[in-house]
Amino acid sequence: MFRRRIKQLLPSVLAYGLATVAVAQETPLPGERAVAITAIANVIAADAKWELVWAGFETADGMVGTADGGVLFAQEQTDSIRKLDVNNKEYVYLKNVAGPGAVSMDAQGRVYSVLRTCTDPGKWHFQSCNELTRVVQLMPEYKVLATNFADGRPLGRLNDLIADGKGGAYFTVGGAYYVSAEGKVRTVEDKNLLSNGIMLSRDGKTLYVTNNTVVIAFDVAKDGSTGNRRDFVTLNGDRGADGMAIDGEGRLYITASTGIHVVSEKGEYLGVIPTKRAPITLAFSGTDKSVLYAGQMGAVGPDGKPWATPEGTRNTAMTVYRIKLLSHGYAGRPK
Repeated sequence: MFRRRIKQLLPSVLAYGLATVAVAQETPLPGERAVAITAIANVIAADAKWELVWAGFETADGMVGTADGGVLFAQEQTDSIRKLDVNNKEYVYLKNVAGPGAVSMDAQGRVYSVLRTCTDPGKWHFQSCNELTRVVQLMPEYKVLATNFADGRPLGRLNDLIADGKGGAYFTVGGAYYVSAEGKVRTVEDKNLLSNGIMLSRDGKTLYVTNNTVVIAFDVAKDGSTGNRRDFVTLNGDRGADGMAIDGEGRLYITASTGIHVVSEKGEYLGVIPTKRAPITLAFSGTDKSVLYAGQMGAVGPDGKPWATPEGTRNTAMTVYRIKLLSHGYAGRPK
């Protein structure tokens, strides 16, 4: 009955694994906001429409595109990495993954994640949490890269990561850090930073980190070390900067409360793509990487009203939308 009601309310939604066809919506659903797309030269046309392609009462976070035009996303509550293919069909890509918060992939096809283990208080079946959180390589073989900072402290509730293409990854947890393929952890920045999303430039020589209202940048050396912190761009008064992606021209796409901000490789603010809900993650995909997927907070409940996340549970209920762009994602790596 519950799933049947979901299908009645959201005929264009993939909820709890139910395959659907994406539909461009003209009338906002409960909890959505009306949006008017303004053209951004060489990025998006004014007649572009968001399509609703998936919704559920668990997360769809830390997205990365796949070569076949779909996306992978982390679902902490079900201890799994999910795949949404180009036809919007959902699969369990990896199971028994200990609370993934984000997923990343490098050009060699290695898959990485930050594992939050049992730190979500909504995981009611855990009375205590003694399992260390960690940064891991999941595929082609499982490899733990880090469970502690260089001084021995546990990593805590990890946030986001980006693979460096050399077997290591940059990750965020309060500050920003780097772990090499050999498991050596270095601090990128842990002062005056409310980190969330993290991204590398096309050539891997610049690291971007979100800091609420701004994005900061660092130079990256060949050994993965970083320096020269600087403000890269301010998000035009918006707050809550989170996930990021880059396109083939090096433009940076940043999720924040009102939508997806677009910035040139030189740090010039180009405009915002407004979203139906507050977005927290995004990735380029589609057969030619010209489709932008965005995971956005909230979903419609079985009563036709915005879903209320149970008290004590983090970040549940999300909706995934996609939109066709004029730009294309960077071809040199998955994200």
